[in-house]
Amino acid sequence: MLQEDLQKVVEKLLPEVQAVYGERLISLAIFGSVGRGTPGFDSDIDFLIVARDLPTGRMKRIREFDRVEERLTPLIDSLQKEGIHTSLSPIIKSPEETVQGSPLFFDMLDDVKILFDSEAFFAGVLARLKDRLKALGSRRVRLGNAWYLILKPDIKAGEVFEIWLIYPLPRATCGKRSTGWTY
Repeated sequence: MLQEDLQKVVEKLLPEVQAVYGERLISLAIFGSVGRGTPGFDSDIDFLIVARDLPTGRMKRIREFDRVEERLTPLIDSLQKEGIHTSLSPIIKSPEETVQGSPLFFDMLDDVKILFDSEAFFAGVLARLKDRLKALGSRRVRLGNAWYLILKPDIKAGEVFEIWLIYPLPRATCGKRSTGWTY
């Protein structure tokens, strides 16, 4: 029942995000416990929004997102009455910020539900990160209910290596229409 109730919020999230961000929306991805399918009764819903032409600064971006949250509040409030104390936890990034990478993306490598992805933008970001980690010999290690990454098992003292390699953006992130990748 918990999974199904949270899925109701997830299903309503995409149309509400599309209504607010419109053509600027590039990707919407659910991660964390809801993305893994392991939520608890107090789990928040973690998700990434990638959009063009975002306001500068975290607070301005959250104020823009508030319109989405206002539309979903009645549903979230109804779940509270059933003992499900969830909330929305958005991460809002531009495509330029997204291709620079984030440690947060490690959590999305295997446990993400991509709800919307114009021209597979975010799927491409994750695929390139997976390729990079594979080239480094990285491995994921379970420790109880958690996991960690050994990024470069054969690292030498004083060695420096890059995880985030900056790639060109798909043309879709730069303009309204696109015919594909720029590289």
